[in-house]
Amino acid sequence: QVQLVESGGGLVQAGGSLRLSCAASGRTFVRYAMGWLRQVPGKERAPVAAISWSGGSTSYADHVKGRFTISRDNAKNTVYLQMNSLKPEDTAVYYCAADFSLNRVVDGTAGYWGQGTQVTVSS
Repeated sequence: QVQLVESGGGLVQAGGSLRLSCAASGRTFVRYAMGWLRQVPGKERAPVAAISWSGGSTSYADHVKGRFTISRDNAKNTVYLQMNSLKPEDTAVYYCAADFSLNRVVDGTAGYWGQGTQVTVSS
């Protein structure tokens, strides 16, 4: 069982930066692929970035490549999403996800989810 708690969301102006954190409970954190997805009202959750259990493999949605960076610190049971050059269209609730399968994290069918953190980018 894994519990995920996100933090770091907030209001930022376009062009600014935010760093999201997702703290995980459970001693098996190191075995889980992790990722971030986001959702806006009326739309399904969409993948943003994902990282393998070792950190050796990452994937990004095309619209965040070059601006967002996902990383993890297995000693701290935490995964991060550094978001730079933010745009108003990045406004969404961002969810942390975990699963043994990196593919399930990417396609939104991960077994574990956080409660979400709101990111709002003003123009």
